[in-house]
Amino acid sequence: MNKSKEKKNSVVHILRESDTKTRLSCLIMGFSDMARGRLVRGFIYLLFEVAFIAFMIVKGGANLANFITLGTNQQGMVFNEETGIYDVSLGDNSMLMLLGGVVTLFVIAGFIMVWLSNLYSAFEAQRLKEKGAVIPGVIEDIKSLFDSKIHKLLLTLPLLGIVIFTVVPLAYMILMAFTNYDMEHQPPGNLFDWVGFGTFVKLFTSNNGMSYTFWHVLGWTLVWAVFSTFTCYFGGMILAIIINRKGIKGKGFWRTMFVITIAVPSFVTLMIVRVMLAKSGAINVLLEDLGFITSPLPFLTEGTWAKVTIIIVNMWIGIPVTMLITTGILTNIPSDLYESAAIDGANKFQTFVKITLPYMLFVTTPYLVTNFISNINNFNAIYLLNDGGPATLDYFKGAGKTDILVTWLYKLTMDSRDYCYASAIGIVIFIMSAVLSLIVYRNTGAYKNEEGFQ
Repeated sequence: MNKSKEKKNSVVHILRESDTKTRLSCLIMGFSDMARGRLVRGFIYLLFEVAFIAFMIVKGGANLANFITLGTNQQGMVFNEETGIYDVSLGDNSMLMLLGGVVTLFVIAGFIMVWLSNLYSAFEAQRLKEKGAVIPGVIEDIKSLFDSKIHKLLLTLPLLGIVIFTVVPLAYMILMAFTNYDMEHQPPGNLFDWVGFGTFVKLFTSNNGMSYTFWHVLGWTLVWAVFSTFTCYFGGMILAIIINRKGIKGKGFWRTMFVITIAVPSFVTLMIVRVMLAKSGAINVLLEDLGFITSPLPFLTEGTWAKVTIIIVNMWIGIPVTMLITTGILTNIPSDLYESAAIDGANKFQTFVKITLPYMLFVTTPYLVTNFISNINNFNAIYLLNDGGPATLDYFKGAGKTDILVTWLYKLTMDSRDYCYASAIGIVIFIMSAVLSLIVYRNTGAYKNEEGFQ
C-alpha cells in the first residue's frame, strides 16, 4: 500500500496526471497556483525561480566552470614598462573557486527541492479544483503553519543553519581530499588541482614516508582508544563496586573525593600534570630527593614511556566519570540474582563475571561505544599533555611518537598546511568511527534484545 502511495506521489505520476497549467509550472514556477487563485504562494515560487536564474547568470555558471578547473591563471610577476619594475599579476584563487563551486551546487540542490515543492503544490491545487473543493489561500496557509504544519515552521530555520554552517563547510573540507592542496600548492601564489584518489593512494601506499607514518599513527590511535576506553571503564566499575560494598563507611565522602577530578576542567589537569612530569618537574625532583632514581625518568620524552604515561594520566580523568555512571546501575541490579548465586555457591569473582559484568555491558554498551569513538578523537589528552611528542625523524610531516590521527591532522593543517592530507585523514577517521560503531553496537545484547536483560 505504501509503495502504491509513493508511486502516486512520484514526479512521473504527477506529470502523467497533470493538466496544462500544472505542467507549465515545471517551466514557470507557481503558474498553477497563481492561475487557481493562490497568488501569494505562486508569486513566492516564481520569485525563487527568478532569483535562481539571476544567480546562475551572474555567478553560478562561472562558479561551476571554475569548480571544474580550479583556476588556470596563476599569479606571477609582470614587467611594467612605464615604471620599469615588476608588478604582481593577480591570478586565480583555487580555494575560493572550490568554495564557490560547493556553494553553487548546494544552491542548485536547494532549487531542485523548491521546484519539487512547486510541482506538488501545483498538482494539489489541480486536484482540489477538480473535486470542486475550496483551494486554501494565504490566510489558511499561515494558519496551517501554526497547526498541522508547525514542524515546518519550527524546523526550517534550524535546518538552514545546519546546511549553511555545518554541511556546506563539511562538503568543502571533504572535497579538499581529492585535490593536491598541500604546502607546495598554496593559492593565490600557486594553484591546486583535482587529483582524484591520488591523496589516498599516497596516504595508504606511498614510499615517501607518508604511508609509513599513517599506518603507525593509525596503529597507535587504535591502541590508545582501546586501552584508554577499557582502563577507564573497568577501573570505574571496580571503583564503584568497592565503594558500594556493604560495610564501607562514608560512601558519599569517597564519591565526592573522586568527583573532584571531574569538577576541575580536564585541560587544567593535563597542563598541571605536564609540568609535574617534565624532566625538572616535581615528580622527578621528588624521586631523586628520596633516592629512588639517579637521573630523571623520561615520562614524556621517550616513545614507550610517553604512551604509557598518557594512558595512566587519562585514567585519572576518566575513571571517576565511569564510576558515577556505574554507581547508579549497580543499585538497579536485582538483589535476588546475587542471592540465587550465593545459594548456588558462587564466589565474588564468579558473581561479577556472570551477573554484574553482563548487566553492566547490557546497559552501558552505547556509552562504551561512544567513549571509544571519543577517544579516537581525544585531542586534548594527547596534544595538551605532550604535543604528540616526542618528535622523531622516522615519521613524516611533523608527526610524533604519541600523535593520534586527529592531532596529526591538526599539525598538517596548522604547521605544514597540507590540507589535502588532513582532509583525507578526517575522512578515514569518520569512516573508521562509523563502521566500528555500527559493527560493535549491532552485535551487542543492548541492540539484539531491547526488551530487557535476561
